[in-house]
Amino acid sequence: MRILFDCRYVRTGRHDGISRYSVGLVTALARLHPVTMLIHDRAQLAQLPDLPYHLVSSPTSIREPLVALAVRRFEPDVVFSPMQTMGSWGRRYRLVLTLHDLIYYAHPTPPPEFAVPIRLLWRAYHLAWWPQRVLLNRADAVVTVSETTAGLIARHRLTDRPVTVVPNAADPADGVQRAPRTRALVYMGSFMPYKNVATLVRAMSSLPDHELHLMSRITVDERARLSALAPRARLFFHDGAADEVYREVLRGATALVSASRDEGFGIPLIESMQLGTPVVVSDIPVFREVAGDAGTYVVPDDAAGFVAAIRELDDPDGWAVRSAAVRERAGCYSWDASARILLALLQRTVAG
Repeated sequence: MRILFDCRYVRTGRHDGISRYSVGLVTALARLHPVTMLIHDRAQLAQLPDLPYHLVSSPTSIREPLVALAVRRFEPDVVFSPMQTMGSWGRRYRLVLTLHDLIYYAHPTPPPEFAVPIRLLWRAYHLAWWPQRVLLNRADAVVTVSETTAGLIARHRLTDRPVTVVPNAADPADGVQRAPRTRALVYMGSFMPYKNVATLVRAMSSLPDHELHLMSRITVDERARLSALAPRARLFFHDGAADEVYREVLRGATALVSASRDEGFGIPLIESMQLGTPVVVSDIPVFREVAGDAGTYVVPDDAAGFVAAIRELDDPDGWAVRSAAVRERAGCYSWDASARILLALLQRTVAG
């Protein structure tokens, strides 16, 4: 079986969620079966495992609808893409596409880094369900990253193709030990409105003995807005922390926190849990799916609820119980386990 893995969404700088998913999954899959990668820029190879590859056009190119004409020259049996937008006109191979979440139907504001024409198309695309159905039904099978999203795909009848959950995971933390516990709370994620970071900042007004480390890149205006919500709160804006800095703060932190109203998965929860750092997060279905009984859950807009949940962790014995619970829960997720699920799906798709 000749597998092509679409790695064109891998970032040449810092990973985003889809980039990290691509690298983790293709690395683990290649340990199970020969894989050839598709890239659009040789600079991507610095982030990828040492595997055979083919160079094709970018997924944002105007040639994307016809990319299958280039891909079919490589004679794959099956192509896996970590997105649902890969062009398929003229393909002569099996195709598996991925839909990570449906967040932007409920929260249609596009990422601010996109150019204005793309932001307008983004909004238009998410005004109706039928474009998504057209994309997904061009595939032979569909992957998503959580049972929560799989349920939403079924509820909205987005595809008549089989849907398989291939979960996210975190990069292994082998050999990384807990550091002495600090009063740090860690937030890893964007500052899009649905992420609801303001609730965390308001909670910090009542936690003067704790500090909130906000790891991701942030605009000057958003930083000023959040700082004004709680002038006396101890806020540390890392504005794009390196992975090493993020992990160093996280391994000694009291908890990872998130008040997000919607997610497709929640990789930071696993990154935190595998280090034994408890998670105090919004009570949304996907967070309960990922963290299970090991997590602590709060109504998303309840700043006082976050304060109370953090205060419960002040007790050393209670914190130790939570730490052990989340570490055990993190063992449920690995790229190797996800790759085995994906390989079985690819084999079924080709055989079918």
